[in-house]
Amino acid sequence: MRKIILSILGILLIIGAYFGAKAIAGSKKSFKPKTAKVVKTVFTKVVQNGAVPIMVPANGNLTAKNRVELYSEVQGVFRRGNKLFRSGTAYNKGETIIRIDAAEYAATVQSAKSNLYNQLTSVMPDLRLDYPDIFPKWETYLNGFDMSKTTPPLPQMSTDKEKYFISGRGILTSFYNVKNLEQRLSKYRISAPFKGILTEALVTEGTLVRAGQKLGEFINTDVYELEVAVSKTYSDLLKIGKAVDLSSLDTDKIYQGKVVRINGNIDQATQTIKAYIEVRDTNLKEGMYLEALLDAKEEPDAIEIDRNLLLEDNQIFVVRDSILDLIEVRPVYFSDKKVIVKEVPNGTTIMAKPLVGAYAGMAVKIFKEKPANTQGS
Repeated sequence: MRKIILSILGILLIIGAYFGAKAIAGSKKSFKPKTAKVVKTVFTKVVQNGAVPIMVPANGNLTAKNRVELYSEVQGVFRRGNKLFRSGTAYNKGETIIRIDAAEYAATVQSAKSNLYNQLTSVMPDLRLDYPDIFPKWETYLNGFDMSKTTPPLPQMSTDKEKYFISGRGILTSFYNVKNLEQRLSKYRISAPFKGILTEALVTEGTLVRAGQKLGEFINTDVYELEVAVSKTYSDLLKIGKAVDLSSLDTDKIYQGKVVRINGNIDQATQTIKAYIEVRDTNLKEGMYLEALLDAKEEPDAIEIDRNLLLEDNQIFVVRDSILDLIEVRPVYFSDKKVIVKEVPNGTTIMAKPLVGAYAGMAVKIFKEKPANTQGS
């Protein structure tokens, strides 16, 4: 009997707990917080179409416009000059850069000049007797003949008889032999063709130099050229003499250059054409990396915007009564960061900076700059 009573009490207790829990659950109220409507702020600008210059970017490394690779045409020992033959040494125009020992060869030249002098001396008596009218000019030439100086040109021969007489005595052959030797003797000294700097020195004093051996490289530091590759699209727009702004990545300085040459051949692989820009500045060095902005042409009735404002379907966002909308535009030129577009009506308010999550129909607030604080007197 006792077990029955306990069983009934347990069943009643379970039933009571079930209904009690249901009552408590039914009494719970849920509160949903109200979501505040957020209106994002956008930066805008009012469109005013005009002529937008198309600047074609290009880059390259500077090279000296005037450069000379120094080669030896003769053989001998490299002798020290007034300056050390080292990279970075500056020379003025006409100054000796390289001097090769020419003592032995100079003696050969002197011997040939002496032989020519002797031949001239030997024909003078015959000229006095047979050709008294031409004798004075040959006497003057002989008196002015200096063995320590370059052989002067022979007197002008006016008649055939004079030519036959001089040539028959072997004077012409000896003269041109001497001039040939003197010409070769001059190759033992290499002088600076212009004011510049030695950028490469491959030999040192005392070295035995051989004919055909490269000795170094000499450049003019006054004028440089920048070779740039430009798309063939703008090949017909580039003009010789156009001014170009050049800038360096290391400094903010702008260098002024001009287009001096345009290659007539298009690179088959890259479909680009090479243009050469001349620039002068004392701060420039060969090999310096510069960027150029070539003024190709002007696009009328257009505006320039950031590339990230142009959507995939050639659309941009505009603001109408604080609501975003989309309009179609026609892009005409793309650069790394900018795009030039057309067919945007004047007075249209467009979005000037990208907005994350923007969509057509989105309510926005236009950013307005606060006026500067003014203090009354």
